[in-house]
Amino acid sequence: MEFITKIQEPEQAAKTVHSWQDIGFEVVFTNGCFDLLHTGHIYYLYASRQLGNKLIVAINDDDSVRRLKGPSRPVNTREDRALLLAALEFVDLVTWFAEDTPLELIQRILPDILTKGGDYSVENIVGAEIVIDHGGAVLSLPFVEGYSTTNILNK
Repeated sequence: MEFITKIQEPEQAAKTVHSWQDIGFEVVFTNGCFDLLHTGHIYYLYASRQLGNKLIVAINDDDSVRRLKGPSRPVNTREDRALLLAALEFVDLVTWFAEDTPLELIQRILPDILTKGGDYSVENIVGAEIVIDHGGAVLSLPFVEGYSTTNILNK
């Protein structure tokens, strides 16, 4: 299971990203809870990866998910969510953050491209200003209708 090496502590993830950037790779960063991986996530993550050479996915840790989604979440632990994401061949690195937003992690990593799903406008994407000020791009990718973790759980 060599894909486990794609899961890195935030400090190490920042070093890895900077080493990729040093050799000219464009790094795409996205984040979310990714509590129950579903078809909408797959399309969104794949589209994000197509924008650059490497894709880093940052997930909320379990306490952060609880604060954002309520006491019954996450359904899957941070470790399990990270493992599922790392198993996807188009995901190059998975890390996490404990805060409610990934702002500190984005400041540390300084990705070339920042993406979020279409339910976010660029102006409302956390870290957008930092990435743009650093010469990067921020994109809100089309939302895949009919897929959400909340909808799945409500079924």
